[in-house]
Amino acid sequence: MSDQNRETEPAHDPEVLQLAAKVFDLARQGDTDTLAAYVDAGVPANLTNDKGDSLLMLAAYHGHPATVSSLLHRGADPDRPNERGQTPIAGAAFKGEGEVVRVLLAGGADPRAGSPSAVEAARMFGRRDLLALFGAAE
Repeated sequence: MSDQNRETEPAHDPEVLQLAAKVFDLARQGDTDTLAAYVDAGVPANLTNDKGDSLLMLAAYHGHPATVSSLLHRGADPDRPNERGQTPIAGAAFKGEGEVVRVLLAGGADPRAGSPSAVEAARMFGRRDLLALFGAAE
């Protein structure tokens, strides 16, 4: 099939884009129950925005451990990096969100994944408590 015969990708439906924006806002705000209902209804747990930030990344970065736990329970990838190579646990470590870090670790997140990794972020900011959680030396 030649390139000329291929159908072009349809324009993004404004209603779909509006729903996606709402779902990303729910993750940022930590609206666990509403976000869980959307994921249970078919929104992908690993949905990413135009920067590659997943729902889990946004919930972690904004300090919402219950939302992080809910997304992990629904299949969100704890190590999925964004376009800058940052992982949810590195974002949480950067923001000093210890409870979120613990939830991500329990959910299988690798504190050495990504760039900078959560271990590197904890070292940068002198977070001995996080380094101890990661089993990393100062």
